Amino acid sequence: MLKRLWKISDAAQSELFLHLQRFPPNPKTLTTSPSANTTNSYQSIVNLFAHRSSRTTTKPSELYMEVSQLKDELLRKNDDRDEIVRVLEDKGGSLFLSDSDGSTLVQLLKQLRYSPTLGIEVLNWRRKQERCGIPMTSDEYAYGITIAGRTNNVDLALELFKEAANRQIKTTSTYNALMGAYMSNGFAKKCQQLFRDLKRDANCCPTIATYNILISVFGRLMLVDHMETTFREIEDLNLSPNVSTYNNLIAGYITAWMWDSMERTFRILKAGSVKPSLKTYLLMLRGYANSLNLEKMEEMYQLVKHHVNQNEIPIIRAMVHAYCGSSDKNRVEKIEALLRFIPKKEYRPWLNVLLIRVYAQEDLLEKMEKSINMAFQHNTSVATVGLMRCIITSYFRCNEVDKLAIFVKRAECAGWRICRSLYHCQMVMYASQKHLAEMERVLDVMENFNMERTRKTHWILYNAYLIGGQKHKAEQVIGMMYKRGYEISLDAFPS
Repeated sequence: MLKRLWKISDAAQSELFLHLQRFPPNPKTLTTSPSANTTNSYQSIVNLFAHRSSRTTTKPSELYMEVSQLKDELLRKNDDRDEIVRVLEDKGGSLFLSDSDGSTLVQLLKQLRYSPTLGIEVLNWRRKQERCGIPMTSDEYAYGITIAGRTNNVDLALELFKEAANRQIKTTSTYNALMGAYMSNGFAKKCQQLFRDLKRDANCCPTIATYNILISVFGRLMLVDHMETTFREIEDLNLSPNVSTYNNLIAGYITAWMWDSMERTFRILKAGSVKPSLKTYLLMLRGYANSLNLEKMEEMYQLVKHHVNQNEIPIIRAMVHAYCGSSDKNRVEKIEALLRFIPKKEYRPWLNVLLIRVYAQEDLLEKMEKSINMAFQHNTSVATVGLMRCIITSYFRCNEVDKLAIFVKRAECAGWRICRSLYHCQMVMYASQKHLAEMERVLDVMENFNMERTRKTHWILYNAYLIGGQKHKAEQVIGMMYKRGYEISLDAFPS
């Protein structure tokens, strides 16, 4: 276990700035390509792997086009395993035979990143070709391990890693790939153990990609001290942090709700030679939303809104959540502007409950009831007294006792949290309209739910009968209160 604990301080920032000047990392620019835009957590791991053959990295146009055509045909046969094998035999064989560095399989697995199951079929076929005298390369193993991790097949990932080790072509990339597979599938201890194995391996050494994975592991576990220690070790080894390093730090601070550290890391990144990526801005947007920092959230949103609106529904939900908990006078308009980008099929119970509360607080009865109806349709159950009181208070302020009565009946049937306040509110509203018979029926419903009459219940009855001109009933209520031992003011006795 890493023993040195380090927290980012002002002094550390100065030291980091000096380090970045001495060892400038390769800058990365903001991109909106499909590869960079994906929110798939595992895809970010694929981008961490640094040591690949030059042919794969440069993506020669001829190879890319040939592999792309093969990919398209495989996707058309995706549901038929025999057809997949036939396509690979007929059109893939010549590509692999002319390939000495593994770039064909690597390129094909890259292009199949959104179809990992099909990628596994291709990998299995390629492994069979090895028996025919076409050995797999270390790059092929690394990407094979990656694709196995994407399909949650950690056993296959480990099997491939051991194959590469037995053939003595194990590299840092294969270590990184297996660490990434462990990380994404929740095997943090195995990931850390593999890192220790890598440090002991005389033929391989950790790269910045390795440390990026380790920072991500600690960040997910909210082991902030370990995460910061790892970052300090990067500096001690004279490794140049890249944008993924900072992104993983920011993500770790967001997970731990350490907003000041998140902000400080972002400032350090912007001040150095490494430039923020699209992912950086998306992380900061999510962090500002989670911390309810509306001003900075809105500023960040303006930078990436077109991408977010089309691709980042979870971030949109986080922004809606931020507005729901705010006192922004235009929050309803801002919430509804964001909701347009969330498809109806993306219903989330917690978000709908937040909307019910907001509409209730704003006395937007029609919108509130629409969200309540949606909750009933999706069998969403409300279990908090606070929200139920918020709903009935809105009905009270809008003087809609009949709608309140309908809501209460539906809530009873749906198993929502039933509290005495629901019935007291109905009684007060009926009393104000001098509908005493309806008020008394509410008492019967309370008895059906085994709700005893409290001092407040009796005071509502007493005042209702006084308002309704039924003095004798008001006196009976005073008698019941006296019998139950409730304290009664002398002013309460009717003259």
